[in-house]
Amino acid sequence: MSPASAGSARRPSADDLLVLLAVGRSGRFVTAAEELGINHTTISRRIAALEHTLGGRVLTRVAGGWELTDLGREALAAAEAVESAVKSLAGDAGGNRSLEGVVRISATDGFSAYIAAPAAAEVQRRHPKITVEIVATTRRASQQRSGRDLEIVVGEPQVHRATATHLADYCLGLYASREYLRDHGTPATIDELTEHPLVYFIDSMLQVDDLDLASSFAPAMRESVTSTNVFVHVEATRAAAGLGLLPCFMADRHADLVRVLADSVTVTLGYWMVARTETLRRPEVAAVVTAIRAMVADQRDILLGYRG
Repeated sequence: MSPASAGSARRPSADDLLVLLAVGRSGRFVTAAEELGINHTTISRRIAALEHTLGGRVLTRVAGGWELTDLGREALAAAEAVESAVKSLAGDAGGNRSLEGVVRISATDGFSAYIAAPAAAEVQRRHPKITVEIVATTRRASQQRSGRDLEIVVGEPQVHRATATHLADYCLGLYASREYLRDHGTPATIDELTEHPLVYFIDSMLQVDDLDLASSFAPAMRESVTSTNVFVHVEATRAAAGLGLLPCFMADRHADLVRVLADSVTVTLGYWMVARTETLRRPEVAAVVTAIRAMVADQRDILLGYRG
């Protein structure tokens, strides 16, 4: 009898399946151990026991964590059924299921502050046992989802074993403070931009292709204050450091900023959400995604720079 057929005669432990579920979602033993309240050694032991029972590997090592194998994804479906059955016992007096758990998001600075944070607050009001962790970062989508449930990135990503969904478009424009324009004048044409310094990302550290292309309308503009953080761009522009290429939904919040060359300089980029398919099936993650979509829909005109 082959190992696979021998293993198929045995039932996997529900505890082992729940451990696989935690590792499969986070991609990391340490994160799964923290979530389940057990140690790293126990995680390893339970995964080994599950693989012995099933007769094959359920996880494979990748850079920065672990990914499910085909067998692991099959086992994950059973693990989700076990989890659902366990959580169904935790409903309130009316039989309604109480959502709980940690949802980890990485997103750009502006999206984190103005979309993800209020969406997370709304989820927390509805489901007090859900905790949302937001890591603000501007980078390409990772090929491994280790430690993150949802990634919000700029530009359509090319990913494997994950789902990429377009959330919304947003607009960038050139802005200057009223003080800067008073002292240096307002550029009337694209050619005149070469006389002004640009506030934008640090070129050598920019990891997102779409953001790198965004400033190509005036390649001869010299750099002024540069940063990896878009909030620094906004504040440097407000401090009269130069013309800032800023997300309209952030710049338009400040009455001291004036948009220049709006008809000539309009850059439209897209926000995309990346997640494992199995992660999106988690009710607590689905609740966060629903809240993010609602916030994006509510802010659609603001994201595109339309002022009412």
